[in-house]
Amino acid sequence: MSVFRACRVEMFAATVTASRFAAIIACAAVFSGCAVKVAIDTNKTSVGTAVTVKALLTHGDWLVARGIHKTDNLVASLTNMPLSHAAIYDADTNEVIEADGTGVHTISLEDFLAKSHRVMVITPIWANETTRPVAVERARDWLGLGYNYTGLIGLNTPDRFYCTQLAVDAYKEAINANPPQNPLPPVILPGQMYYWGRVIYDSGAVD
Repeated sequence: MSVFRACRVEMFAATVTASRFAAIIACAAVFSGCAVKVAIDTNKTSVGTAVTVKALLTHGDWLVARGIHKTDNLVASLTNMPLSHAAIYDADTNEVIEADGTGVHTISLEDFLAKSHRVMVITPIWANETTRPVAVERARDWLGLGYNYTGLIGLNTPDRFYCTQLAVDAYKEAINANPPQNPLPPVILPGQMYYWGRVIYDSGAVD
C-alpha cells in the first residue's frame, strides 16, 4: 500500500470514528428529555398539587414524568411512549433525586411537579421497609456525579447516570438478590418503568 493510500485510509477511519462519536452524542441528546435542563413553567402543569402527590408518595418511590420542554415531547414521539423522565423520592427531605444534563442533583417536589405535564408515582417491585432507605441513600451518594449520555444507547460510563438508570440502579442490591421475571434491558425508557413497579398515582394523559 502506498503512503498516499495509507494516509487516505487513516483519514477515512478517523472520519468514521468522529462521525460515530458525533452520532452517539446526537442520539443521546435526542433520546433523553432528562438530559435537558428544563425551565420551570407553573402555568403548564396539570399534575395536581404537591400536597396531593406527596400524600401518595413513600420513601424510595419512583416519580416518572412527562416534562414540559420541547425535547420531552420529542422523546415521547420517538419512543412512542408518553413519559420522558424518571427520578427517586426522598421523603426525609421532601426532595426528588434526579439525573439530567446538569448531572445528579436534588430538586424540591414542588419544582419537580412544576416542570411536568404528567406525573406517575410508581412503587418499585423491590421496595420494602429494608430496601427503601438503602436505595435513597445510594442515590444520595451519587449527588454531584455527571450525566451518562452514552448510556442512553447502551454504552455506560462509570460513575455517571441518566435518569432511569439512577432510579433503577438505586435498587441494584435488591435487584441482584431478586432478579425480576421481566428482565431489565440495557437501556430503560421512562415509559417502561411501570413494568418493574406498581402504579400508585397517575395524573393523566397530556392534552
